Amino acid sequence: MRTFLDRLYNFHWLCEGDAARSSQAFFGGLELLLRRHGLKAIVNLRGENADLSWWRYERAVCARLGARHIDAMMDSRHLPTRAMLTTLLDAFETAPRPFLLKCSGGHDRTALAAALFIIARDGWRALESAEQQFDAAIYGHKPKRYQHWLKPFLRFAAEDAKGVKLSDWIRDCYDPNLFAAWLEDHDLNESHKGIFTKPTRSPFQL
Repeated sequence: MRTFLDRLYNFHWLCEGDAARSSQAFFGGLELLLRRHGLKAIVNLRGENADLSWWRYERAVCARLGARHIDAMMDSRHLPTRAMLTTLLDAFETAPRPFLLKCSGGHDRTALAAALFIIARDGWRALESAEQQFDAAIYGHKPKRYQHWLKPFLRFAAEDAKGVKLSDWIRDCYDPNLFAAWLEDHDLNESHKGIFTKPTRSPFQL
């Protein structure tokens, strides 16, 4: 049964006892969320932000509970590099179970990471199930300008991998330039702001 806390933080299990997804746990509710669900790690998709209070708070809560905190930054408006996706895969493989995937709102970067986790775990036969992680009604994924590349990434990956295991394809073959060309071929050249080069963040983050 979903509680108020689950709804507040857009919390959902991908597979109970294995992995979950949520938004940033603002308003001091992170410890309650982790305890309630027995979560043993956080995979933070907002990246390392040691100068910001939310990141320090998140790390402190994890340290207090003996949970692991892993930074695996994604950017919802820029196409990921191979290194970014490899770091995410490493997090999937090394994070203690169950772990939590989270970004800020829990509906864009988290949707892509959740979808990739499902494919990494279950193979390409799970592609349609993975695409459901972008459901607007359930998770709130309503892409803004330059975020329309997120869901199509899965179809590109499936086509380009040609049956090769997702983790092997990312580590050995993925090329963001090829993805950018694929988007252009599918009339999605305005769906992103280019290939990731350096982190950006809102001046309103605290």
